[in-house]
Amino acid sequence: YVPPQVRKSQETLDDKKREELGRLKKMVNGLINRLSEPNLSSISGQMEELYMANSRKDMNETLTDILMNACVTAVAMPARLMMEHVLLVSILHHNVGIEVGAHFLEAVVKKFDELCKSDAEGKECENLLALIAHLYNFHVVHSLLIFDILKKLVSTFTEKEIELILFLLKNVGFSLRKDDALALKELITEAQRKANTAEKKLQDQARVRFMLETMLALRNNDMRKIPGYDPEPVEKLRKLQRTLVHSSGSGKETQLRVSLESLLSADQVGRWWIVGSSWSGAPMISDTNSKTQEKLHIGKVSSKVMELARKQRMNTDIRRSIFCVLMTSEDFLDAFEKLLK
Repeated sequence: YVPPQVRKSQETLDDKKREELGRLKKMVNGLINRLSEPNLSSISGQMEELYMANSRKDMNETLTDILMNACVTAVAMPARLMMEHVLLVSILHHNVGIEVGAHFLEAVVKKFDELCKSDAEGKECENLLALIAHLYNFHVVHSLLIFDILKKLVSTFTEKEIELILFLLKNVGFSLRKDDALALKELITEAQRKANTAEKKLQDQARVRFMLETMLALRNNDMRKIPGYDPEPVEKLRKLQRTLVHSSGSGKETQLRVSLESLLSADQVGRWWIVGSSWSGAPMISDTNSKTQEKLHIGKVSSKVMELARKQRMNTDIRRSIFCVLMTSEDFLDAFEKLLK
């Protein structure tokens, strides 16, 4: 039972919070709408101020919602616009804290996984993949995640997946080659094997051939063979990023080295990649506790020793077990063995 006066204060608090969030959303939306390369410096500065003035959780959720609405549309988004939006996230990720990039990345990856499973006709998957690719381009996420996504797409290998593989390789292929040439080579071998076995099923043979040619061009480091490949815009924005990121040399330490599996199961196993992140996954803890308790009751000890343990104020199961082991062991080796168990 909640008394009326407490109920009233809670309602007014909720209204206040809603109003605050609405105001925050308007401010962030206004900044995102004006976002472009020339004013990126001033907008990222204003966003940092908003982060200082408001709670991180509210800011992360608001920013992620607005960016997702702006970038994930049914039509293909202009590459330049995508890069500028992701560059803003990467600057905040480096200057404010890694939870900014981590929150955005998790939302994008979960949405991508969800849309991949459904047979959506629009270009949302490509847009989400472009966001992930540029998060990698601007050093928010490690190549590990990109390889995980590529492996997943290669394992499914339908027409839609082939399109997405091509799209991803065109955007980040040469960076992947620089980061981990061996993993890329393995991926190309796997894709060739898959293409040979799936040749009968796929109608669009030309697309598969084109994908394999693109992969070979990547392996041989031949940029001319990839049509429409232009590293210029990304390089230009990377230079801009270096001028806007406060801490020097913060390329590698802030990169999130997280796998696809970890991101998708974050709610069950916690977010280990964010230092100090809260987690309400108590079931897992209670599981381990029950397991240790089961193990602790394996050895039978006399009631006399248990009484002694109680007198010595051994008030938890684990303390009692250790006490009993020490009191009933034959020698130090026996004690060591039992303690290990």
